[in-house]
Amino acid sequence: MRHRPSYRDRARILAAVSLIVCSGPAATAQPVCSLSDSALRATRTIEIDASTGPIFGAFTKQAKEISFLRPKEVVLTFDDGPMPWITRSIMDSLDAFCVKATFFSVGRMAIAYPDVVKEIIARGHTLGTHTMTHPFNMHRMAPTKAHEDIERGFAAVAAAAGTPIAPFFRFPGLADSRDLLDYLQTRGIATFTVDVVSDDSYIHDPSRLAATTLARVEQNGGGIILFHDIKRSTAKALPQILKGLQSRGFKVVHMKAAAPVQPHLDLLVAMTEKLAKGKKSQTNQTLVPFYGSVGPEPRSELQDDEVTVIAHPPRVRSLAKPDQPRASDTMRSTAVDRPAIVKSDGSNAPTNYRKSDKNSRPPAPNSTNSP
Repeated sequence: MRHRPSYRDRARILAAVSLIVCSGPAATAQPVCSLSDSALRATRTIEIDASTGPIFGAFTKQAKEISFLRPKEVVLTFDDGPMPWITRSIMDSLDAFCVKATFFSVGRMAIAYPDVVKEIIARGHTLGTHTMTHPFNMHRMAPTKAHEDIERGFAAVAAAAGTPIAPFFRFPGLADSRDLLDYLQTRGIATFTVDVVSDDSYIHDPSRLAATTLARVEQNGGGIILFHDIKRSTAKALPQILKGLQSRGFKVVHMKAAAPVQPHLDLLVAMTEKLAKGKKSQTNQTLVPFYGSVGPEPRSELQDDEVTVIAHPPRVRSLAKPDQPRASDTMRSTAVDRPAIVKSDGSNAPTNYRKSDKNSRPPAPNSTNSP
């Protein structure tokens, strides 16, 4: 029998939904940076207008935008969480180095751990989404099912956050498609692929993970870096990675949205009801994602100096050729447009990480270690 919330509960749910839909981005109390002289720190903020559905990052076969990064700039991104004992450890490391990141959270994980979702926002990071259920074959799904998983993901993460979130999205496995990008464009949602894959889904030794990530970042000259906040190796390696970026002269850029996403109201109400029901029937069970592993317990701000606004005109994807910028793009970044990615053994890694291309992806992982 379906749970029907009481009149009082529905009033609270509607009030919460109104807050998410009607308010602007939440003002957050930023942690104070304690390493003012030696911190890596975030030196620039990129404010992205997602209303035309742009796509950023090198790992795609679709027509993409030119990189907004300057040489030796990186963006830190984390997928698949939140996982309390890993996500919080990662945020502690980010705070210690005075930098911010973008978290692409999975809806089902956000519903399970709403307190961590709220903490991501409260600690000044940007919150995007990574679908509701993390399907690996999204580009092969029926369009209606794929759209629903995307929309439910945004509704779930926004409901868990209790405040507007960014219209930022990343495809599971980076398996995008022209049709789904067209759909995201109609919704005013920006897509982010990556420039550097840390391979934390496959590398479990923290020292090796740090060395691999730093080698690839240095070879690439910077870029959008892919991590996962469900991996114990990532939480353990991150301080080494941040220290290595600092010693090599890299700067961290923080991405923000010009305006929040507008989730579908019916889904937002449903997810808010789900949260309310979950609080009443809360147990001590731990939700572990099928694509992740249990990580370590948590171990025991900053001001952005410059803001760059990014706004692209809408793209007609049926007429665009892959990897070709629009004629309206009059300024090119000095960063490499299609970077070379270097594996830990020194060989070149493929520049496309799509699951659909058997010849252009890392070795197939087992079911518990997929990106």
